[in-house]
Amino acid sequence: MRRRTLALALPLAALLAACASLPADRQPLPGETLSGRLALRVDTTGEEQPRSVVAGFELQGVAEAGRLNLSTPTGQVMAQARWQPGRVVLVTPQGETPYASLDALTREVLGESLPVAALFDWLHGRPWPGAGHVAQPPGFRQLGWAVDLARFADDTIVAVRESAPLVTVRVKLDRS
Repeated sequence: MRRRTLALALPLAALLAACASLPADRQPLPGETLSGRLALRVDTTGEEQPRSVVAGFELQGVAEAGRLNLSTPTGQVMAQARWQPGRVVLVTPQGETPYASLDALTREVLGESLPVAALFDWLHGRPWPGAGHVAQPPGFRQLGWAVDLARFADDTIVAVRESAPLVTVRVKLDRS
């Protein structure tokens, strides 16, 4: 159960961003670390109860190589995902679990695939350049997700996957 909760939070970070154009362009910096809080909800169909997780996160790196820490409200790290070309690992208190890709990690842990590669751009309030997008004020649509940037000036991003099951990711970034 703890692994599922951690895995829910990891893909959430990836979903959180997905923006078209913003007032201020926030370019990713080499070695930049983004942190904040995220909430992920997966609405299920049928008799299953919706799944949700709330966690603190710290994201560092780029789409090709990086790490994502998920933590409790008290700051204790629950899980860490690390990736680089050819290697994806989820580290929990129970040990390390390798995965073939970030997509495989999110699919197994969450039961749903999340666009982790797009996360870095989405958290900066812009679409990922690796796929087409459509402007949809106050945000955009990309990879089957609607990214709402209405509160981006307050460092809040909401991404919703509209295909079943509905997945909602809310991120509140900490800015220093």
